This record gives sequence, structure tokens and C-alpha cells, in this order.
Amino acid sequence: MLTGQKSVPGISPGAIYATRLPDGDGNSLSLGQWQGKILVVNFWATWCEPCKQEIPQLVAAQNKYGKAGLQVIGVAVDEKKRVAQFLQSVGVNYPILLDESGGIDLSKRFGNRAGILPFTVVIDRKGQITTVITGALTVTQIDVLLPKLI
Repeated sequence: MLTGQKSVPGISPGAIYATRLPDGDGNSLSLGQWQGKILVVNFWATWCEPCKQEIPQLVAAQNKYGKAGLQVIGVAVDEKKRVAQFLQSVGVNYPILLDESGGIDLSKRFGNRAGILPFTVVIDRKGQITTVITGALTVTQIDVLLPKLI
């Protein structure tokens, strides 16, 4: 078992794909629009140093595995204004969704029992959560987990 990995929650693919969150422009996006892809859903905040430190690994994973069907999705548990300011200084190549008020609750539905950030969920092409990771992702974790799913 990888460091930080916990048991995988039993949430249905339908419930996962029905999850809707706004993007920075206020558009409501559904995780279902990426159905059939491998999803790495990362819950983070601008005030969370480990969250900010793992963003380059997520950018690299999107670059490395995107053409093979990976989609990284960031869920910012933070104020829209703070997120927008932070993203201006960081080159993120994946969508950022916002859920300041309910992001921790959503992460708990996805298996984050302690409500800790950063928190990452890996979802396979069939919509099954295969891995949940509490704490910052490492390059090693990414390179061990993702090739198995691609």
C-alpha cells in the first residue's frame, strides 16, 4: 500500500459522474463530461502549502498521460478570488473547479474521512474509485498508479 493511501469508498459511478461543480467563470461542470477517462480529482486550497507543492506533479502527470486518457481535475476548497489570483502565477494545464463551502464534504463522500487537504481520488475509465490518497501526491505514486490504469 502506498503512503497515504486509504481504503477505497463504495460510491457508484453514476454518483461520481453526476457531481457538478462551478469553474472559475461560474459554469457548472459535471464530472460526467470526462466519463471514459482516467480521472485524478485533487482537492486543494491556496492556503495549503502541500497542496501548492504537488501542483507541478499534477501538471506533469497531465502532460505525460493526457494523450493516453488521463484527466486531472482540481477542486479548490477556497474563495474564488484567491484561487484566481493564485492561478495567475502558476501554469495549470487542467480544469479547476470551485467548491469553497462544500468541497470538504464532497471529498468526504469520495473517501476523505478526516477532511484533510490535499486529498486525491483516482477514478478508472469505468467510474470506479481505485485509489484515495490523503496528503501530497508524489511523482512515484503517480508513476506507479497511472500506468496500471492506462
